[in-house]
Amino acid sequence: MHTILLEPIGVVRSSRSAVVDDDWDAVATRIELDPDRFTPDALAGLDSFSHVEVLFHMDQVDPARIVTGARHPRNQTHWPAVGIFAQRGKNRPNQLGLTICRVVRVAGLTLELTGLDAVDNTPVLDLKPWVAEFGPRGPTRQPAWMHELMRGYW
Repeated sequence: MHTILLEPIGVVRSSRSAVVDDDWDAVATRIELDPDRFTPDALAGLDSFSHVEVLFHMDQVDPARIVTGARHPRNQTHWPAVGIFAQRGKNRPNQLGLTICRVVRVAGLTLELTGLDAVDNTPVLDLKPWVAEFGPRGPTRQPAWMHELMRGYW
């Protein structure tokens, strides 16, 4: 194995500073690109897409809480213990978050969006426009407990 070094492209600006699991759609969010690395050209054309994939580093996760095996999602024992890679919990080995967000507006080096489940000052690693052809091909499935877990998330 080798080490991968990533440099954030920008930072999340959000009205939420505490990591709380639910009601993310109620949070006003923007991403500010690093002006030392980028010009507004980096976001040119992104406003023609309805959604963007945001890859971010969940840097506020306590390293002592990282999970590498199975656990009950949200520590709810009525849900099955599943491997960390069979859930989207924040206590992941590389602390990476990935969310598809609605593009609200692009202005200069700022991307305004909704539906980002990252708190204020979270480092942003990459942005990619959501392209339908990269979405799932064929039917999708997920366990019933995931539907229950996601009820109040957005």
